Amino acid sequence: MSLEQEKFDTLIASLEKFARQQPTLYKFRVALLAVLGYTYIFVTLGILLGLFVIIIYSMFISNRFNYLLIKFAIVIFLPIPIILRSLWVTFPRPQGLELHRQEVPQLFALVDKLRTKLRTAKLDRILLNSQFNASVMQRPRLGLFGWQENYLILGLPLMQALSPEQLSAVLAHELGHLSGNHSRFGGWIYRLQKTYYQMFERLQASGDRIASLVLVNFFNWYAPFFTAYSFVLRRMNEYEADRCSAELAGAENTAQALINTDVKSQILNHYFWTDVSKQVYEITEPPANIYTEMSNFLQNGIQMENAGRFLQQALAEKTDNHDTHPCLTDRLQALGCLPTAGNPVTLPQPFAVSAASEYLGNALEKLTAYISNTWKTEVQTTWRQQYAESQGNMALLRDLDTKVAENHCLSPEDMANLSVLTLKYRGEDAAVPWLEKILATAENDVFANYNLGQILLSQNDIKGIEYIEKAIAQRREILIEGCELIYSFFKKQGDLQSAKIYRHRAEENYNLVLMAKRERSYIRPADRFQTHRLSEDVVQNLSEQLSYYPTIKKVYFAEKIVQHFPDELCYVILIEEVWKLISVGNQSQQLIRKIVKEVKFPGFTLVVLMNRENEFIRRKMRKIEGSIIYQKQN
Repeated sequence: MSLEQEKFDTLIASLEKFARQQPTLYKFRVALLAVLGYTYIFVTLGILLGLFVIIIYSMFISNRFNYLLIKFAIVIFLPIPIILRSLWVTFPRPQGLELHRQEVPQLFALVDKLRTKLRTAKLDRILLNSQFNASVMQRPRLGLFGWQENYLILGLPLMQALSPEQLSAVLAHELGHLSGNHSRFGGWIYRLQKTYYQMFERLQASGDRIASLVLVNFFNWYAPFFTAYSFVLRRMNEYEADRCSAELAGAENTAQALINTDVKSQILNHYFWTDVSKQVYEITEPPANIYTEMSNFLQNGIQMENAGRFLQQALAEKTDNHDTHPCLTDRLQALGCLPTAGNPVTLPQPFAVSAASEYLGNALEKLTAYISNTWKTEVQTTWRQQYAESQGNMALLRDLDTKVAENHCLSPEDMANLSVLTLKYRGEDAAVPWLEKILATAENDVFANYNLGQILLSQNDIKGIEYIEKAIAQRREILIEGCELIYSFFKKQGDLQSAKIYRHRAEENYNLVLMAKRERSYIRPADRFQTHRLSEDVVQNLSEQLSYYPTIKKVYFAEKIVQHFPDELCYVILIEEVWKLISVGNQSQQLIRKIVKEVKFPGFTLVVLMNRENEFIRRKMRKIEGSIIYQKQN
C-alpha cells in the first residue's frame, strides 16, 4: 500500500504547488478522492447483496435448488458481513490523567480564553501525561458515523520546558486544529484514512478471497494516492495552526516555543534520559521522583553550548515527506522569524517560572508525583531485569580488565566482548581504542566496523560512513539499519540529496526482504525444487529426529529454488502421515506445530503437511533423487 518514495515525493511536490495556487479546488479534489473510497465500498456491497438476492429469488421462482447455485450464493454472501464488520472502526481513548477545573483553574482559564478567541469546538477532557508533547484529538464515539469527543493532551515535560507565554503559543497552535472548517474537514479526512487502513488490515486478516479480490486490490491502488493528497492537507493545517498561534500569542512567542520544543526534547533524550538509563547498572529500582529531577535539569542543568549545538542541527534539517510537520527553518520563515546574517536565530532566554508552575499551580507537586509513580510502575519490571543482566556483564568486564592489566593475550571473542561492554558501560570515547585494535587485525569485522561507524556519525564525523559500509558489505541483514543511520546523519547535515540516496537504498532492500520472506512462506504449483546440498550426517540427524513421531509415514526433503537472496537456502519438508480411520480435531496441525517447535532444522525450513491441496508437491518431490529421507518401517 505504498507508492515508490521517488514517485511519492514528486506527487507531493506537485500537490503542494497546486494547493498553494488553488486551495479551494485542491480541497475539493481531496473530498472527491475521499468519497471515491466510500462509493466503491458501498457499490461493492450493493452488487454483492444484489447478486445474492437475485440467485436466491431465481431459485425460489424456478423451484430448483441447484447445488452449484447454492454454493455460489454462499460464496457471494460471505464477504458481505466481513466488509460490514470492517467498516466499524474503533478510536481508542487517549491515555492520561484527567485534569479538572477546580484542581487547575489557571490552565482552564487559559484554555477558555484561547478557545473563545479561536471559536473552537468545546473540549470534553484535558489530559496530562508523561510525553514531551501537546496535541488535540477528536475521537468519534460512533466510529465512522461521528459524534466527536474532543481531547487536549498535555505532556508534563513540555510544560516544564516552556515559559507560560510559550505554552500559550503551543496551546493556540493545537486548538487551531479544532477551529472552524479546518477542524471538520481535517477530522473527516483523518477518520476516513484511519477507516480505510483498518478495513484493509481486517480484510487481509479475514482470508476471504472475494473480499480480497474486490476490495484489497482496490485499496492497493487507492490508498497511496489518498495518503499523498491528505498528507499535503495535514501539512497545510500545520502552517495554518502556526498562524493561529502567532495571532493569539505573538509570532515571537510562537517561534520561541518551536525552538525550545525542538532543542530541549533533543537535550532531554541525549543527556537526561541517557543518564537515567545508566542508573540501571547501579541501583535495583528506578528513581522515585524522575519528573521532579527532570524539572530541576531543565531549569539548571542545560549548558548553553550544548543547546546551541542542537539548535544549529535543528536549523540545518530540511522538510521531507516522512513527516507532515515542516522543519523548524520553514516554520520560522512562515512566521516571519527566519534567520538572517545580521539577525541569526538565537536560543530563547531562560525563564524564572515554567508553564507547569504557572498553570498547574498548587496541584503541580501532586501531579508530578503521580506522573513519576506511573512511569516507575511501567518500567519497574524491565528495570530489574536490566539490573540483573548488567551485574553479570560488569563482572565479565572486570575479568577482562584483569586480563588486560596482567598482559594476557585476549582472544578475538574477549576483544569483541571488551569493546561491546566498554561501549555500553563506559561510553563511546572509552570504546574507540578497543574497536580500532580489533580492526587493526580484522579489518572486516562486522560489529567493530558498525559500532565505530555509529560512534563517528554521532560525533558528526563523515568517516563513519566508510565503516558502516564495510559492515553492510559483510552482513546484508544490517543494510536497512545502517542506511537509516547514514540517512539520519545526512538529514542533520541538511544534505537531503545524499539522505534520499540512502533512504531509497534502505526502502529498496526492505522490499526485497519482504519479497524474500513471502516466497519462503508458501509453496505454489509453479515453484521448482532441487536436490539438497547437505551432508549425509546432517540429513541422518534430521531423519532420526523425525522418527520419534509415530504418526509420520514418510518424509520428503528438498531445496526450494528461490529468486531473492538465493545464497540464503530455503528447504522444504513434506510430511506424509499414516492413514487414520478417524481423525480427531486438528491433530495434524498440532503435529506440525510440535515438529516446528521441537526439531532442529538445518537453516530455514518450510514444513508442509501432505493433503489433497498440495499433492503437486509430492509429485515434484518424487522426481528428485534422494528426496525421501525417512520412511516408517512396517
